[in-house]
Amino acid sequence: MARYYFHLRDGSDILLDPEGQELPDQQAIEACALKAARDTLSHDVEAGCLDLRPHLEVEDQDGKVVHRLELQDAVTILKRRCPRALTTLVIL
Repeated sequence: MARYYFHLRDGSDILLDPEGQELPDQQAIEACALKAARDTLSHDVEAGCLDLRPHLEVEDQDGKVVHRLELQDAVTILKRRCPRALTTLVIL
């Protein structure tokens, strides 16, 4: 398996992934990128500021970009009532 690096970019700054992850194929790369993007956004939500401007770039071991995912494409934003009712309320 090849190693891929998931870098977060916002146009002027970059957060490099120094370790990377071994993945078998393009489908696994895209699934891992989606999970990483959603994880990043979940931390933003916890902090109270959701920034949809950055994107993830996945590079192979040679530095070639093999996948790009805009954070805004990792989620669906609903501005009106969600068609699925909340069934559980968690109070911390």
